[in-house]
Amino acid sequence: MSSSILQILNGHVQVAFEALDLPVELGRVVVGSKGDAPFQCNGALAAAKIAKKSPRDIAASVVEKLAGNPDIESAEIGGPGFINLVPAAHVLKARANGLAQSEMTGARPADKIQKFVVDFGGPNVAKPMHVGHLRSSVIGDSLQRLLRFRGHSVVSDIHLGDWGLQMGHLITELQEEQPDLMYFDKDIVDGYPAEPPVTIDDLARLYPLASGKAKEDAERMQRSRTATAELQGGRAGYRALLDHFIKVSIAALKTDFGALGVYFDLWKGEAAVDPLIGPMVEKFKQDGFTEESEGALIIRVDEETDKKELPPLILISRAGAALYATTDLATIQDRRDSINPDTILYVVDFGQSSHFEQVYRAAGKTGLFPREGLEHIKFGTVNGKDGKRFRTRAGGVMRLSDLLSQANEAAASRLSEAGLAKDMDAEERAEVARMVGLAAIKFSDLQNVRTTNYIFDLERFTSFEGKTGPYLLYASVRIKSLLRKADNLGVELGEICPDSEAEKKLVLTLDSFNRALAQAEAKRMPHILCEHVYNLAQAFSKFYADCPVLASDIADDVKSSRLALAELTLRQLILGLGILGIETPERM
Repeated sequence: MSSSILQILNGHVQVAFEALDLPVELGRVVVGSKGDAPFQCNGALAAAKIAKKSPRDIAASVVEKLAGNPDIESAEIGGPGFINLVPAAHVLKARANGLAQSEMTGARPADKIQKFVVDFGGPNVAKPMHVGHLRSSVIGDSLQRLLRFRGHSVVSDIHLGDWGLQMGHLITELQEEQPDLMYFDKDIVDGYPAEPPVTIDDLARLYPLASGKAKEDAERMQRSRTATAELQGGRAGYRALLDHFIKVSIAALKTDFGALGVYFDLWKGEAAVDPLIGPMVEKFKQDGFTEESEGALIIRVDEETDKKELPPLILISRAGAALYATTDLATIQDRRDSINPDTILYVVDFGQSSHFEQVYRAAGKTGLFPREGLEHIKFGTVNGKDGKRFRTRAGGVMRLSDLLSQANEAAASRLSEAGLAKDMDAEERAEVARMVGLAAIKFSDLQNVRTTNYIFDLERFTSFEGKTGPYLLYASVRIKSLLRKADNLGVELGEICPDSEAEKKLVLTLDSFNRALAQAEAKRMPHILCEHVYNLAQAFSKFYADCPVLASDIADDVKSSRLALAELTLRQLILGLGILGIETPERM
């Protein structure tokens, strides 16, 4: 496949810098920032210090070297010494047709293919998914899709919370309600029923009930702690209950994640690595990485360069229980031995930053896993219009299923307001509303720099105007409609010959797809891809307004060229939206 237009210009300008005995890297070409030209080189400013000349003199010498280059329509000096570059028409034409012939519309595999584990989702057993799980699910899913699209090997893991105090809470509260269940008889060690004694609704009720009691009653808290320790110690009835809790929870979670369009390769939890904890801790002891402190077993992870004190990682608590950090380290060992990844990404909010820093340092210090291969993909919070964490009107945490229902209803209302999907039956209309609602939620989240908070505003997110998911779906549907009409008229795709400014702008936008993908991967920032697909939709809208595609008064070769450009745009839009986890309907 042909090089990108930026790469072509970059090569020419770097040759010019080299011919002037200037560092070749100063000839780097970038996308123009002020609209003076689509591309520019700013290297003359830095070169001036080396050559002891003014930046404009350096720029003039570079422009002189570029004079007559057939790939460059113009090279002009701007401002203090910027070199503004416009590619020649034949370069645009060749690149446009190269993109059209590319199955991936110009996208390339990453230069260095790696194996990743993406750890995200992380809901706790027995707790229904709520809006707080939205960002980790949507961001993590877009990253796993992006990495796979770029050619990497990816294993995604939900990493269930199924091994902490909440299990002790559930066991003891269930015992209060149903004390005669065989799981609570220490003398019974097998023969447990295959069917769970609880539903997901039971678990959702039992946990907050037990947690509330334990906060008010120290004796009740101790009962839960004891049950947790006995569970981790291998008590048969409690282990059987845990298996039931996990089974019931995973069935419910698969429904919630399925509605969100998010899927995992592994459905492991903390409990899965329990057999690894004992031998791992013993090895840490033997290798001299642990010490006792106030009855607990710890690993010190502070460093001389720390500007802020980082507490030691607690491996085993005073009560003898393994903690989250312990299971996280055991999980790293499990992934190292069973998957052997180059990099593990943890898509978890900012609140866990100190925890992960402790775990990563401990993993590196003990030789468990290279510190540089562990990355915390931090993100901010979803807030309401009051600037506080998004909640229901009653002040509670909104369940994810309720949020998706609200999005579907809002999307259906928006479709009616816009006069769309009028000729559809109820089933098709409901499916389109589902896609629009999901696009609204996902794009509204992903378009933000993930490290920032954002305000949840369903009315704005479901609009078909502005920088929204529904706007992008409408752009895709409009092109699909255009292609169907062309098929009915017998107009076929032809060679792309971009002539107008709108056509050239669209080609340049299409040409930036691979750069957006590479930058989004390198920075682990899905908003970069969001920006690209939005810019692409806008560039198409301008093209569509300025360049009639199927009008009767334009030549057949122009129709075929513009139709091919529209078809290329659609394919790239669908690819980009798919990486973001957004489906596109056939019509509206």
